[in-house]
Amino acid sequence: MEGIGSEPIPIVSTTKTVSDILSNHDSDSEPQTDEVEEYLKERAEHNYPQALFQLGHFYFEQERYAEAKIIFERIHDKDYQAKYLLAVMHYDGIGTDENYELGIQYMREIATAKNKGMSNLIASAKYNLGRAYFQGFGVKQSNEKAEKLWIQAAQGDDEGSVKAQAALGLFYSQEENVDLEKAFYWHKIATANGSLESQGALGAMYWKGQGTKQNVEAALNCFKQASERGNVYAQGCLVAHYYTRKLYKRAVELAKTVTTNDGIFETARSTDCLPSYIIKGMAMSCFYYARCLQNGLGATRDTSEAKKLYSKACKYDLDVVAALQQDMTFGFI
Repeated sequence: MEGIGSEPIPIVSTTKTVSDILSNHDSDSEPQTDEVEEYLKERAEHNYPQALFQLGHFYFEQERYAEAKIIFERIHDKDYQAKYLLAVMHYDGIGTDENYELGIQYMREIATAKNKGMSNLIASAKYNLGRAYFQGFGVKQSNEKAEKLWIQAAQGDDEGSVKAQAALGLFYSQEENVDLEKAFYWHKIATANGSLESQGALGAMYWKGQGTKQNVEAALNCFKQASERGNVYAQGCLVAHYYTRKLYKRAVELAKTVTTNDGIFETARSTDCLPSYIIKGMAMSCFYYARCLQNGLGATRDTSEAKKLYSKACKYDLDVVAALQQDMTFGFI
C-alpha cells in the first residue's frame, strides 16, 4: 500500500461561480482570471455567503498559496472547507512548511464534527487520518487506528468514502492484515462506487479465486472495463490473458500501447491508481510484448527490440519478471 496519496480536495471548484459572470458577459469567451478574481473580491466585500472561502479557494487553485493561507486562517474556525484546505497545506507542505501535527489537528477537528451537511469533508478527513496512522506521519504508526478510521469513512459513496473502501481492499490484501474475503468485499463496494484502482484489483481476485469463487468471465469484465478507463495494471493482465489464449495480435496491440507510456507518476495522478501497481502492469506488458517479438507471434520477429523490452521489464519490477520467467521455464507461457 505504499504511495497512498491524500484525498483530492472534496470541494466544488471556484470556477463554478464563474457562471454568474458568464450570464452577464458580453462575449462568448470564457472570463479571464483577473475578471474572476475581481468578481470574487466584490462578493467578499459585500459579505456574500461562502464568498471569502471561494476567493481563498480561487487563490489556492491559482497556486497563490500565501494569499489563500491568509484567508483560510481568517475563517477556518467557522468554515470547515477552509480548515480542510489548511490541513492539506500544512500536512503536505503546500505554500508553507510541512507541519504534520497541525495538519492532523485540523483533520481531526473535521473528522469529529457532527454536521451532517459536511459528510464529504468528514469522510475525506477520516480517510486522510487513517492514511496518516497507516504511514506513521504526524502520529504514531497504528494499523488498528488506520483500519478503524477507514471503516468509519467508508460508509458512503462520495470521494472520501470510495478512497477509504479501496484502501481497505488493499489493507486486507497485505500479509500482516490478510483477510481476502474482506479485501474482496471492499474492492467490490469501491468498484461499484467508481474506484478504478479497485476495479483492477477486483479483476485479479476473480481471476485467481482470492476471497471469492474463481470467475474468469467476471475477471475479464473487470479488466476490460478498467483497461478502457486507463488502469495500467488491468491492461497488463489483459495482455497476459491474450497471450495465454494465443490471441497474439491483440496482446501485441495492447502491450505496444502500454509500453510506450513512461509517465508512471503522471498516470498515477490522472487515474488515481497506485504507482506500484502501474509498474506491475508495465512490467507484464513489456515481458509479454518481448516474448511476442522474440518468437514472431502477432508481430514481425525482432530479437533486438525483444531484449530491450526484457530489460525494461526488469527495471520496472524484478519480482514480476522472475515469476513470469519461472512460468516460461516450466512451459506455462
